[in-house]
Amino acid sequence: MKQHLISAADLTKDDALLILDTAEELASVADRPIKKLPTLRGRTVVNLFFEDSTRTRISFEAAAKRLSADVINFSAKGSSVSKGESLKDTALTLEAMGADGVVIRHGASGAPHRLATWVRGSVVNAGDGTHEHPTQALLDAYTMRRRLGDLDGRRITIVGDILHSRVARSNVLLLNTLGAEVTLVAPPTLFPVAVGTWPCEIAYDFDAVLPKSDVVMMLRVQQERMNAAYFPTVREYSRRYGLDARRMAALPEHALVMHPGPMNRGVEIAAEVADSTRSTIVEQVANGVTVRMAVLYLLLGGSEPAIGNTRTEGE
Repeated sequence: MKQHLISAADLTKDDALLILDTAEELASVADRPIKKLPTLRGRTVVNLFFEDSTRTRISFEAAAKRLSADVINFSAKGSSVSKGESLKDTALTLEAMGADGVVIRHGASGAPHRLATWVRGSVVNAGDGTHEHPTQALLDAYTMRRRLGDLDGRRITIVGDILHSRVARSNVLLLNTLGAEVTLVAPPTLFPVAVGTWPCEIAYDFDAVLPKSDVVMMLRVQQERMNAAYFPTVREYSRRYGLDARRMAALPEHALVMHPGPMNRGVEIAAEVADSTRSTIVEQVANGVTVRMAVLYLLLGGSEPAIGNTRTEGE
């Protein structure tokens, strides 16, 4: 693997499978009474979050702590950023403190790439603007693989606000690398201009693709990033592109329903679908910790076995 994880495009098939296999190995830690390994003891991981986050920030913090790393949580609110400090000055401060790894979420696309040129430690992109979110794509692939087995030839349908979705971009790239066939479904106004260059199919009719989908991943409409009217009303959007019980019944019996969160129940996904046995939404959150443990381990530790003969803390 490379030193940083900025984009899903950085990962070869072997890299992606190494992360997924390592996560599978680390999953057993979650079932132990003491959920800790000494693998990254003495390493410092900084969570640098310039945007609001619940799942991702807590997930990275839990992952680093389970590997015994020292964790520093940085929030832009209440820091010198609110006084006008630049990203570069923040990066140099972290560098002076000896950060071995920096997990960054930023509202500007490309911020993790810039940060990687300023610090010596490893940089992990936890979401940058509307660009990418590679660890979300990895945990989604991990969840699919645990439920469906090998992803080669599987048909994945991603539905919703593709235009503003960093999750969609990362998933298209990673799932294509793993051999899956991805179809994006959205109103024409919610596709990016260059979507034709992505390694996927494009569709506007949600109902037409349901019967042949192994996985349906619903995306939230990101109102906070919208500065125009992209569809007439929320009700019309929900009627044409929302996953309700009727549409779920059209899916094959083995098909999964996924959502990266946060959900808008009643808009892109109905409550009964989100809470159904086919839904992997809560499972995705649990798998997020395991996959991020694997990423941090491979970037910061990586030479000895993830579990191997190491004893857990307190044993």
